[in-house]
Parts: sequence; structure tokens; C-alpha cells
Amino acid sequence: MFLYTLPLLLIVFLMSYLPVYGWIYSFYNYKPGMKLADSTFIGLKNFAMMVSDPFSRSNVLRVLRNTAGISLLGILFSPLSMTLAILLNEVRARSYKKAVQSLTTIPYFIGWVLVYALAFSMLSTNDGFINRLLVSTGVLTDPVNFLASSSHVWLTMVLYGVWKGLGWGAIMYLAAISGISGELYEAARVDGAGRFKCIRYITVPGLMPTFFVLLLLSFANFLNLGMDQYYVFQNAMNKNSIEVVDLYVYNQGIASVNYSFSTAVSMLKSIISIILLFGANYISKIARGQSIV
Repeated sequence: MFLYTLPLLLIVFLMSYLPVYGWIYSFYNYKPGMKLADSTFIGLKNFAMMVSDPFSRSNVLRVLRNTAGISLLGILFSPLSMTLAILLNEVRARSYKKAVQSLTTIPYFIGWVLVYALAFSMLSTNDGFINRLLVSTGVLTDPVNFLASSSHVWLTMVLYGVWKGLGWGAIMYLAAISGISGELYEAARVDGAGRFKCIRYITVPGLMPTFFVLLLLSFANFLNLGMDQYYVFQNAMNKNSIEVVDLYVYNQGIASVNYSFSTAVSMLKSIISIILLFGANYISKIARGQSIV
């Protein structure tokens, strides 16, 4: 059986562990086109810059604040997937249930570029459907450039993510519901429990272990928001509020050609993520008596 896992272990090694070798660039003053051996060794200078240089320090703190704020909002919305799974489980019409599950899962497979195109077609100032509707009904006198506004941008980004991942997240809870013994529901109905009491006293408690494991893992991935969503939605007006750690690393490394410093920031994110992972594991041991790693 161990041999069957080797291809998967190889993929994990190639995609997750081999790139860690790139951390070495943070200790050199690397310039594109040069060999690493020909670059100047600067040690921990890039890490010290994040603390000593006021401009770098303010930028790093800003992107950490943006990342933490968006992550916290995402965690607050995390029960929605469980709620959707419970509601779908109670639907008796199988055709309707499959239709709703398919419609809520499909957005997960839509790329963020297409999501932005959809948002632009709805929210742009010139041809946006929502702007035209609000102006025509007299709610607004002039169109509002929603996509260029930094107001409530954290909430907006989280809502896009909720819309995109709601159905996909519900799949895990539906699988957990299928693992709950049907005898519990039968015994509850014999004792006179209705549908809502079955949900309250059987379904929800049965989903709590899955919910807490996913919640603790989300804390462990607190800074791992990715950059795709924020890259397509960023502009000069909202960049200060929408730039998360991964996007900042990309902007510094690719756009500003500052590979060494961006590698150092990425290392800082990874170190914090590891600390959060072990912290979540410790909390899980205390609260549930079980570890997640």
C-alpha cells in the first residue's frame, strides 16, 4: 500500500517542498539574469529591512493587516457552507436538490478573471447593469465606480469568495452528514422529534467535529489567501486596502523586480503560518482532545 502513495508523495515533494530551496535567494542580492553564485551574499539584510526601514515596515504591516482582516471575515462566514449542506440534506425533491447543489458548486470552477469580467459587466460606471438600474430608479444621481472604491473592499472580496466557494465547501459537510447513523434520526422521530429538532440535536452536533477541524485549519492558513482574486480586482484606488501578503510578494518580486526582498517576505509568511498551524493544533488538543497534525 505504501507504493501506491509514492506518486502522491512525489507530487507533494515537487510542488511543496522542492520550491523551499528558493528561500536561499533571500540571503543574496539577486538580480535576474545573474547566477546565484555571482550574487552578493547579504545575510539577513532583507529581514532586517522589514523592521528597520520605515517604508518597508509600513508596507509589510499594511499587507499583514489586510490579510488578517480578510481572513477573519472569511472565518466569520465559514458556517454558511455547513448551513447550506444542512438545508440541502433536508430537501426531499432529489431533482431540485441536485440542481441547487450543481448551481452552487459550478462557481468554484470559474476562474477569477471571469469573475472579474462578470463583476465589471454589473458594476462598471458606463455599462454596468446595477449602476444603470440605480440611476434609472433614482436611487443614485450619478454612477458609482464600485470596483475602484476602497470602501468595504475587505467585505466585498470575502463575499466574492463566499459566492465562489459556498457549494464546494458544502460537499464536505454533506459527506459528514451521510456518516451520521440513520438510527439516530429514526429513534428521534419515534420519540416525537420533528425535522428542526433532528437538525438541532443530531445533524448539527454530528457536524461539529468537521466544522472545528476546518475552522482550526483555516486559522493555520490564516495568511494563505493566494493572489489570483486580489490581482484581478486591484487598481490604483483600492490597492492599499486590497493588497494581501501573496499579492505583495508578487508585486515586489515580478512588478518591482525585487526578488530577494519578496522572498524574505514570503518566508516570513510561511514562518507565521507554521506557528499558527502548531498553535491551532495545540488549541485542538486542549479543546477537543485530538490533534489535527
